[in-house]
Amino acid sequence: MNSNHREVLGAGRPLRLIVTGGGTGGHTYPALTAVRTLQSRLTAQGTGLEVLWVGKADSLESRVAAAEGIAFTSVATGKIRRSKNPVKLVSPSNVADMSRVPLGVLQARKAISGFRPDVVLATGGYVAVPVGVAATRLCRVPLVVHEQTVRLGLANRTLAGTAARVAVSSESTLPLLPPSARAAAVVTGNPVRPELFTGQGAKAIEELGLDGFNRRLPTVYVTGGAQGSQQINHLVRNVLPWLVEHANVIHQCGPDNVTELRQATSHLPEAGARRYHLTGYMGAELPDVLALVDMVLSRSGAGTIAELTALGKPAVFVPLASAAGNEQAHNARHLAEHGAALALADDVSPARLREVMAPLLTDPMLRSEMAERARSLGRPDAAERLVDVVLDAAGA
Repeated sequence: MNSNHREVLGAGRPLRLIVTGGGTGGHTYPALTAVRTLQSRLTAQGTGLEVLWVGKADSLESRVAAAEGIAFTSVATGKIRRSKNPVKLVSPSNVADMSRVPLGVLQARKAISGFRPDVVLATGGYVAVPVGVAATRLCRVPLVVHEQTVRLGLANRTLAGTAARVAVSSESTLPLLPPSARAAAVVTGNPVRPELFTGQGAKAIEELGLDGFNRRLPTVYVTGGAQGSQQINHLVRNVLPWLVEHANVIHQCGPDNVTELRQATSHLPEAGARRYHLTGYMGAELPDVLALVDMVLSRSGAGTIAELTALGKPAVFVPLASAAGNEQAHNARHLAEHGAALALADDVSPARLREVMAPLLTDPMLRSEMAERARSLGRPDAAERLVDVVLDAAGA
């Protein structure tokens, strides 16, 4: 199918791309950034782009595609629940889910045959498996697999062996690839939203009304993601009187946690209270906040890692213990081993948090050194690199 398309790519016909992946923001937003970057690249070259997003119905990726005006179609998918116990692998829920995968493959074949893409980009998540299988085994369309994490996700591990190209975010992922996939592998990094590089710290002070901040103290951004993290919220709550003596704090706690935290922190002395800004959600002002802050306390998902290293921000990570394949712990450990961050893994207590944060808060040189190491691991041009790979696989 694909050879006929390649013949006319240079004749002004729009490039046709199927993108698949989702379930979480870690799979969805890198795909969206890649699509936007590819659109800009082709527009500048006088060529168009036609995109079809294949994902799960009523999902994050379906909502993102709708908001972006990207055509969307859904396929059946099944989540394989991991377990070291082989008996649990054949549990009724696993068997039921896995039985949906062949249906998803047939639905994906229909979508691919109808759309006739030049290339398929898969960014992980269970929905990527039926689409990737249909592309490579049934429709003979080049597949580009992108892995965001240091470890190799289960979906991408399944697809890597038949992909035309495998794009990974870290050199340390390469040895984890199946031997047959290593020759097709390239390190691109994990695409980061370009607007993150446009932040202005002074705008954050104005937008958020941070007049009570002491500019002689470092500023810490605390976040547990869009919904917040109870674990991180409770850690910060328990060290907050000490923390605001040594730092200004912007705490994004999740919309459902604001009332509880506001009550729990109402006892702060006036000066400390003026140095503590609590918010449920961080939206368009996030680039300005990241430009302002001196260090970050957060989870260690792949998207967070990509953003903080691209910006060169020192960080203390509290990995999500329930993350698939323990990937957040691997991500945090990878940066900690390079001196680019600190990680709380085994002892996640208020006392340990104070012990870890104190040197960074009091030593600007230590923060600067960690920032440089983080920046050395960052790939701010990851989206452009991934677009290069996609275009190469498409023969464009």
